[in-house]
Amino acid sequence: MEIELSLEFLRVVEQAAIESARTMGLGDRHRADQAAVAAMRKAMDDVPMDGTIVIGEGERDEAPMLFIGERVGAAQHVRGFNFPAVDIAVDPLEGTNLCATGEPNSITVLAASEKGGLLHAPDLYMEKIVVGPTSKGAVDLDAPPKDNLAAIAKRLERSVEDLVVVVLDRPRHEQLIKDIRATGARIRLIGDGDLSAGITAALRGTGVHAVMGTGGAPEGVLTAAALRCVNGQILARLVVNKPEHQERLEKMGIKDPKRIYATEDLAPGEKIIFACTGVTDGNLMRGVRFFAEGARTSSLIVTLHERQVRFIDTVHLEKGPDIKVRFN
Repeated sequence: MEIELSLEFLRVVEQAAIESARTMGLGDRHRADQAAVAAMRKAMDDVPMDGTIVIGEGERDEAPMLFIGERVGAAQHVRGFNFPAVDIAVDPLEGTNLCATGEPNSITVLAASEKGGLLHAPDLYMEKIVVGPTSKGAVDLDAPPKDNLAAIAKRLERSVEDLVVVVLDRPRHEQLIKDIRATGARIRLIGDGDLSAGITAALRGTGVHAVMGTGGAPEGVLTAAALRCVNGQILARLVVNKPEHQERLEKMGIKDPKRIYATEDLAPGEKIIFACTGVTDGNLMRGVRFFAEGARTSSLIVTLHERQVRFIDTVHLEKGPDIKVRFN
């Protein structure tokens, strides 16, 4: 599955990035998201698979495209072929506000696995901690930040003061930020995009050593899919603080709301593909660059079974008689 579909999914996230990048800086987050969703939906129509959206834009009555449970792929309109069954998780545009304002680290994201390989997470918040391979197994979601940072520093053979932790800039993280700063560790506050931050923390040489705080559960599953492929770790727990949250968990068959999910719980698949493309410039990838004859994209694809990490730079040429390709 990984070999056959990875480049197909690359095309999906690239097209979503190009179309959403056309709205960059216009100040309209809904228009940016709509452009990404429409492009991703159209591109997936041609992918040779029998796909099901397990994490998407919402339920059928809340979103016109890429709703949870929607069937996608060529199997929906091409008969007579035995297409692979694939579960799909998407964030058509992570960082809609970032795209709308032209800020860094807006990306388009897709993860795929065999059936049952991605947790169907409810649209709630999750407490999370993300670390890279070296710090895998050293952290505890219930431990105070000072203990986790000390454990990370020990694994990395450096002082706590040399660590950089990414935290979403939200009022709910006020105490967390104080606790981290009290240790001497440095914080990189971000307005949006804890998914891309999680990937950054799992790769060496990015200057980020951990992500801490509360973010979306669907983004947690997407992050876990990427981390399975690069040997990082996420620990997460659903935030259930309203009666309707508990009711939703019961309907989904989740019996223990206090369960701590490990990376393998969120993305248990044996064959996982994770693909993302930069919309605006970021820590991992450059944003979409338009030129007279087309566009240029920067993408990341990682696969679990094949153990491949690909950074892909693609020039998309417009159809025309006088094409010029730029080197940089």
